[in-house]
Order: sequence, then structure tokens, then C-alpha cells
Amino acid sequence: MADPIRKTDGQHSYGEYRTWPEDERWELIDGVAWDMSAAPARQHQGIVAAIASAFYSALRDHPCQVYPAPFDVLLPGGGETEDDDVTTVVQPDVSVFCDESRLTRAGARGAPTLAVEILSPSTASKDIRIKRDLYERHRVLEYWIVDPGNRYIAVYLLDDDGRYGEPRVYETTRASESILSPSAPPLARAGVRIDLGEIFRL
Repeated sequence: MADPIRKTDGQHSYGEYRTWPEDERWELIDGVAWDMSAAPARQHQGIVAAIASAFYSALRDHPCQVYPAPFDVLLPGGGETEDDDVTTVVQPDVSVFCDESRLTRAGARGAPTLAVEILSPSTASKDIRIKRDLYERHRVLEYWIVDPGNRYIAVYLLDDDGRYGEPRVYETTRASESILSPSAPPLARAGVRIDLGEIFRL
């Protein structure tokens, strides 16, 4: 598992991030810039499309909205009044927002209801450790880690103490395995069901 590339020239903010070249993709986590510029593999993008499409179809008549990457999600630490001062900006592969007040013209400010990250060799260690802890800290109700190589999805749910605990793991080795998203009431009412065979068909 390769270590993700990051800038080593100090702390950064969203104000700086917005001035960087448009052909580069970065995420900021507590001021540290992580390189997202490498184009994802075809399988990665196919999984993004399949998951985003399944959520979109299920939520068309419900008050939740689905956004695939690239889509900037600002996660303020608590003291930043201006967007340009925020030092954490992520781009989940798929994010679902059930609180419309968090959506902005440029993207979103505040945690999504659900975030999905699809592992790739260059970002896996960050998604498994750093972003899991980040999403827990910002109270993302549901966090999916999708592993294309091993063909499983780990689903973390925030408990009453604001912690994730052990994930529920869904594998394609189980017959007709599917995920019923249980996090927020709007998602549960919509009955969002993701079929793993469809997700990993590429």
C-alpha cells in the first residue's frame, strides 16, 4: 500500500487551495495538503458511477442529494467564520447530504450524512485511517470504505457516543449480498439498497 503524496511546505487553507492550478486535485486535512491529481482507474470510476446512480435513483423523491467527486466539502474546525480560513476540505468519492442548509454554491460546508471512499493504491492508507478518524470527528453518520481489489465494502455507523466502532463488512463471496443504508431517517425511509454484484461487475 503506497503512502499518499502530500505537500511539505506548511499549513494551508481553503483560500490558498482555490488559487492552485485547476488541473491539479488536492484535499486539505487539518491544513495538510494531500495530492489527488492522479486520474483514478476505470474500475474506480465505474464503482463511483454505480454507487452514485443507485443513491440518486433511490433518493429522487426524498430530501437528500447525491454528489460524486470532484465536489468540495469544507469541514470547519469550529472557529472559522470565513470559508477561506477553513483548513479541511475533502472530496469524498460519493457524498450524500440530507441537510440542505450545508450545501453552498461552490460545494458544501459541513459534514455529509454519508461519505463513500473507494480505495486506490495511492490513497488507501489515508482513506482507512486518516479520513475515517476525520469523518468520525465531524460526525458523518455513515462512512463506506469500498475495496475493489478484495471486493468488499466496510460500513461504519456513528453510535450515540459519536464513535464508529467496528464496521459491518459486506462481501461479494456471500450470495446476493446487498447493503441497505441505515444511517439517517431520510436514507432509511428511502430504502437505499446497493447490490454488490452490480458495484463490482467491472
